[in-house]
Amino acid sequence: MVRESTALVATKWVGLVAAIWVQASAGNAYMFAFYSPALKSVLHYNQLQLNNLGVAKDFGENVGLIAGLLCNKLPAWILLCTGALFGCVGYGTLWLVVSEQISPLPYWQMLVLQCIGSNSATWFNTAVLVTCMRNFPHSRGTVVGILKGFVGLSAAIFAQVYIALLAGNSTLLLLFLAVVPTAVCLASMLLVRPVPAVGNVRDSEERRNFNYITAVCVALAGYLLVITFIEELVDMEKYIPVVLTAVMVIFLVAPLAIPIKALSNECYGISPEDTSQAGMQEPLLKGECDSQTNTQPSNPPLMIREAATENAPTKEKSVQEIATSTQPDTGALDQEEKGKKVTQQEDVVEKLNQEEDDAETLLAVGEGAVKRSKRRPRRGEDFKLRQALVKADFWLLFLTFFCGVGTGVTVINNLGQIGEAQGYYNVNIFVSLISIANFLGRLGGGSLSEHYIRSDAIPRTVWMGVAQIVLIFVHLMFASALPGTLYVGSVLLGLCYGVHFSIMVPTASELFGLKHFGMIYNSLTIANPLGSFLFSGLIAGYLYDREAAKDSGSGTLTWGLGHSVVCTGAHCFRLTFYVMACVCSLGVVLTFVLTYRIRRVYIALYRKSPNPSASDLQSSE
Repeated sequence: MVRESTALVATKWVGLVAAIWVQASAGNAYMFAFYSPALKSVLHYNQLQLNNLGVAKDFGENVGLIAGLLCNKLPAWILLCTGALFGCVGYGTLWLVVSEQISPLPYWQMLVLQCIGSNSATWFNTAVLVTCMRNFPHSRGTVVGILKGFVGLSAAIFAQVYIALLAGNSTLLLLFLAVVPTAVCLASMLLVRPVPAVGNVRDSEERRNFNYITAVCVALAGYLLVITFIEELVDMEKYIPVVLTAVMVIFLVAPLAIPIKALSNECYGISPEDTSQAGMQEPLLKGECDSQTNTQPSNPPLMIREAATENAPTKEKSVQEIATSTQPDTGALDQEEKGKKVTQQEDVVEKLNQEEDDAETLLAVGEGAVKRSKRRPRRGEDFKLRQALVKADFWLLFLTFFCGVGTGVTVINNLGQIGEAQGYYNVNIFVSLISIANFLGRLGGGSLSEHYIRSDAIPRTVWMGVAQIVLIFVHLMFASALPGTLYVGSVLLGLCYGVHFSIMVPTASELFGLKHFGMIYNSLTIANPLGSFLFSGLIAGYLYDREAAKDSGSGTLTWGLGHSVVCTGAHCFRLTFYVMACVCSLGVVLTFVLTYRIRRVYIALYRKSPNPSASDLQSSE
């Protein structure tokens, strides 16, 4: 069996490590709680205006339809450059305003700048997710868990930098958000690129590499959790947080050990066969042709593959040669039977020649698992966005994601007011707890779902339903406002919030394919800002102001700008949490409806049967 060349192995793992660094710098939207007080103070905004900036931030962070549309037309480095430009312009201008280098801008322009700055994350996410999922098509859940997990963990990483290097200066934080993510993307943009897979890509070495990266990620999350509590509870010299930050950087660099090890193997020499394979794939490493990927068949029909062996038919072979090379000795067959065989092979060659420029549409053609014809795509094949939008599976996935992340982002956006209502005036520890738990949820959700679909063909969406069941109890816990519940609730909320992202992404790719995944993924993530607008901007804000009006004795709400009200006590958000618990209950029902609908698809795709039934893959009307 042909194995991947050392150069290809090193290149795709370097790309994954670079993608990790990009994602670790893509969580700028999570830092809103740290610099929003400066916006409010310098620009004299009230809470309503500040909440609207938060909604603009959520829309910018999650609406990436343009990035999704362009991801199949432009290389990843252009998407990364665009995201870097957006972040630099958005946060750079915010820094100029807050530092009073320029005159305050009109409010609507501040909304636009906030949206542009946070929109950089959608370009980062689309570029690295699509590229790395195509480079590691057999480990989608694990890859998504790692990459999306680092987006969640980036808030804790930035918080450590904020404390250790920026001395808690929110103005400098805005400058940091404008410069550092831009520099990281520019340094990584040529490393994140498509790399063709050759031979057996799901070998034990790849699993060991992913286990190593997962271990490093978990160790980093644990390290950040420990130093967060230490810095919160212990007074220390100024240089100690700097040392702790340097150790954090070592954790971020540690995954480079994998490509370094792969390259070091060359010192011991490689076989001529491997050398020839590397030479054949050299143009592909330069990104000249992403469509000539050759892989060994493994699990139908999700993974991109062709029936590529040393004796496989090529375009230059004649139809008669193909018929001869791919059929056993048929001396007993008459000429009519031979003619039928040749006709069948001719049809196969014609389809291969027509589609050879689009490798992702060759879903097990060589095995006969999926027959290409003029029909609508089935589950597991490549959908265009307009084709996915008419499917019930798409909307069920959208609504379940909406119920989970919409209620979760409501807590995150209102964490300052929730802590204040319960008597906590410094919420840094809760922001870090949610960030670290968010990372662990994304990482663990991807790995857990990947394990169970391989072993028992359990649909990934089961774990989304479990996360929403836990969220019901979390919201009820927040509503009780008992001592210590905000600490425990922050951890559980972060875990469940992260699970939703690590489940939604690979599920969407498995149901609707990878070819147009950028558009489909960015359409589904719109659920996050919609949830923010509905649950945080409308329901939570209205109910909070109503309770604050009761506390003030006026009994009536004060509308308009320039009137800030404060509510203290568990009652401030109690009804809001009850509403969100009901929303999560609805999400549980929708999740298990979706799981019931797609269960046969996962059985067909991940059980040992080599050829899934076409009826199992058929999309519901």
